[in-house]
Amino acid sequence: MATRKLTRKAGIVRNTNETQISVSVDLDGEGQAKLFTGVPFLDHMLDQVARHGAMDLDIRAKGDLHIDAHHTVEDIGITLGQAVAKAAGDKKGIVRYGHAYVPLDEALSRVVVDFSGRPGLEFRVNFARPLVGEFDVDLVHEFFQGFVNHALVTLHIDNLHGANAHHQCETIFKAFGRALRMALSVDPRSQGKIPSTKGTL
Repeated sequence: MATRKLTRKAGIVRNTNETQISVSVDLDGEGQAKLFTGVPFLDHMLDQVARHGAMDLDIRAKGDLHIDAHHTVEDIGITLGQAVAKAAGDKKGIVRYGHAYVPLDEALSRVVVDFSGRPGLEFRVNFARPLVGEFDVDLVHEFFQGFVNHALVTLHIDNLHGANAHHQCETIFKAFGRALRMALSVDPRSQGKIPSTKGTL
């Protein structure tokens, strides 16, 4: 039986008084990223998501960075969540669950995701320091909370080890990309069915 060809692409534009953001995503891409968020460290982390998630991302943002990066980072999480949800569509035939452990030197993180249709975030990370360069690591939580609320996924993030905040962040985002890749993969044995006994997600 021929495998159905999926077109799982979506674009979202979100404009508020604080930020203007556009996100395009191709879930079946080649890991390419075009990132212009105004927050260099976030660009570096989103590049990891694209590369390890095997998805193409185009993210452009203008935000009130003269205040701080909070609104920009959170709203990018929101908009990316909306785009991923739209691209995933009815979720027929996907694996649904994904997980990954990713190390970087002394740091090790585990990320588990469920495209459940229900937003939920468990975030267990004790960063070694509050800043990576000028980036406030508290914003990592805000990014993922925004993503979860709008992608409608359950997401567990655990940093199991880490003494370097940059390494901790990088393992989290790499594992997030890998977990998304697994969860959004098409299960050839699913016969295009919703992966739930309820019949809906």
